[in-house]
Amino acid sequence: MTHISPSPAMAPDGAAASASDMLGALPVWDLTDLFPGPDSPELEAAFEQAEVNASAIATAQGTLADLSGDDLAGIVARYEAFSETLGRIMSYAGLRYYADTSDALAGKFLGDCQARVTDISGKIVFFSLELNAIDEEALAAKLVSSPTLARYKPWIDRLRAMKPYQLSDELERFLHDQSVVGSSAWVRLYDETLAALRFEVDGEELPLEGTLTLMSDADRSKRERAAQALAKVFGENLALFSRVTNTLAKDKEIDDRWRNLPSADASRHLANHVEAEVVDALREAVSAAYPRLSHRYYALKAKWLGLEKLEYWDRNAPLPEKDERKIPWEEARETVLDAYGGFAPELADLAKRFFDNPWIDAPVRSGKASGAFAHPTVVSCHPYVLVNYLGKTRDVMTLAHELGHGVHQLLAAEQGELLSHTPLTLAETASVFGEMLTFQSLLAKESDPGRKKALLASKVEDMLNTVVRQIAFYDFERRIHAERRTGELTADRIGEIWMEVAGESLGPAVNLADGYETYWTYVSHFIHAPFYVYAYAFGDGLVNALYARYREGDPGFQQRYFDMLRAGGAKHHGELLKPFGLDAADPAFWDQGLSVIAGMIDELEAMD
Repeated sequence: MTHISPSPAMAPDGAAASASDMLGALPVWDLTDLFPGPDSPELEAAFEQAEVNASAIATAQGTLADLSGDDLAGIVARYEAFSETLGRIMSYAGLRYYADTSDALAGKFLGDCQARVTDISGKIVFFSLELNAIDEEALAAKLVSSPTLARYKPWIDRLRAMKPYQLSDELERFLHDQSVVGSSAWVRLYDETLAALRFEVDGEELPLEGTLTLMSDADRSKRERAAQALAKVFGENLALFSRVTNTLAKDKEIDDRWRNLPSADASRHLANHVEAEVVDALREAVSAAYPRLSHRYYALKAKWLGLEKLEYWDRNAPLPEKDERKIPWEEARETVLDAYGGFAPELADLAKRFFDNPWIDAPVRSGKASGAFAHPTVVSCHPYVLVNYLGKTRDVMTLAHELGHGVHQLLAAEQGELLSHTPLTLAETASVFGEMLTFQSLLAKESDPGRKKALLASKVEDMLNTVVRQIAFYDFERRIHAERRTGELTADRIGEIWMEVAGESLGPAVNLADGYETYWTYVSHFIHAPFYVYAYAFGDGLVNALYARYREGDPGFQQRYFDMLRAGGAKHHGELLKPFGLDAADPAFWDQGLSVIAGMIDELEAMD
C-alpha cells in the first residue's frame, strides 16, 4: 500500500503552506486496500464475483422453506459473501466521491457503480422476502437443527421484523431498481450542490466547512459576517433544497403508506432494533430538560460574554479564557492515544493503527465532504476516517469521536459482514465514550482556572449539540414529514418549523435573527438518513450512564465494555446493557444521563 502525502494542491484556497506550518503534515487516506484503482482488474473481478454469487443464490428461489437448516445456512453464507463484495465496491466508490464531490469523474464512477450494483442485487430481491415467508415453527426447527444457521439468528430476527411491512416480490423489485434514479439521485444532487457552495467572508471565498468554522471564531464581528454569508447563500439555494426535501419526504411517505408503517420514523426504529416507546421516553426526557440544560446554559454564556442575549452566531463563540492556539496534528494524535490508553492499552493500540496506516483523511480542501465520519467498509478490510482538521480543541474531540467509531468497527468485524453492523442507537457508544475519555484527560491536565472553565464550557456545548440539538432536529423531521403527508411545504413553512423547534430548544437567551430560518438546509442527515439524528442523543445518554459506572471503579468494566463493542449487531441493546445494570426502557435511565450535563452546568455556575 502506498501512502499518499498531502500536497499544496489538496488544501483549500491556497492555504496549504500556512496550514502545514501550523498543524504539521496532515494524513490523506489511501483507498488501495479496497481496490488499486477505478479501472483495475480487481474491481472488475469483484463485479464478476458478485454476479456469480447472485446467480447461485437465485437458483434457490422458491426452495428456501424446503431446505434443511444447514443448506439454508449455506445460502445465507453465500448471501453474506455477496453483500461483502458489493459493500467493498460501494465503499470504494463512495469514499473516492466524498474525498472530492466536485470531481465529475468521481461522481460518474459512483453513479455507474451504484447502477451496476442495483442491477446485480436486483436478481436476489426475492431472498429476504422468501426468508421472511418461512413459517415461524419451521424456521425455529431449522435454527435448532443447524448451529451454523443459528449464528445468523440476530440478523434473521432483524430481517423478519420488517415482515409485516414488506410488499409483493414484484413491487419490491421495482422499488429496488427504481431507487438509482429516485431517492439516490436526489441525495446525490443535494451533496453535489452543497459541496459546490462558496461563501464570501471579508473578500475571501470559503467552502461550507471553513465558513462554519468561523462561527466559533473569537472575533464576534467575523462570526456575524460568516453567519450572514451562510444565510445569504442558503437563501439563494432555498428553492432547490426545498424541492429536494419535499421530494424525498413524499417518496418516503409513499413507501411508508404502501408498507402500512405506523409512522414516518417507524422504519428507522426497526432498522435500529429499538422500540418506539424507548425513543419516545428519550425525546420526552430531553424536551422536559430544555430549561435546566440549554436555556440555563445559554443565559449563563450571555452573561459571560457581557451580552443581554446571544445572537445565533454567538452560540458556539469561545469564552475569553479559551486557548485559541492551533493544535498540531501530532499533538492531537498523542492526546487521543494517551486518553484511550488511560482507559485500556488495547483501546490505544487499536486507535494507533489508524495513525500508523493511511486510514485517515484530515485536510480541509475544496470539494471534500464537510463534517466527519468513520466508514466501516467491509470486515475483510478496515474502516476509514474522514475529518476536516483545523487545529481547534473541538477538532481533537471530533478525531477522538471518529476513532471511537473506527475502533468499534474493527472489534465488531469478527462477527462477519451480516452481524458486524451495529444499530445506530448503539453505534454512537464507542465514539461518544472515546470523546468523553479525551475530554476528561484534557480537563485533568489543565491547571489554569480560566482555561479549565473554557474547556468545561466547550464540553457542555458539545453535549448540548449532541443531545438537545439532535432531539430538536428529530422534532423538526417529525413535523416536516407529518405536514408533508397533507401537501407540499413551501420554503417559508419549512423555515417556520425550523425556527419553532430552535426557539423551543435553545430558549429565550438566544435571539434567532433573520437568516437563521435557512439553516436547516445544510443538515445533511435530513437528506441522507431520515430520523438518524436521535441516535446521537441516545448514544450520549447511554455513554453518560456507562461512564458513571466506569468512574465507580468496577474492575471488570473494561472487559465488559470490549465485549459490548465486539458484539456489533449480534445483540439487542437491552442484552448489551444488562451486564452494566442499565436499562434504556427505564425513564430514569435518560434522566441519569441528563443529570451529568446538568451537573457540569452547576459546576460552571459555581465558578462565577
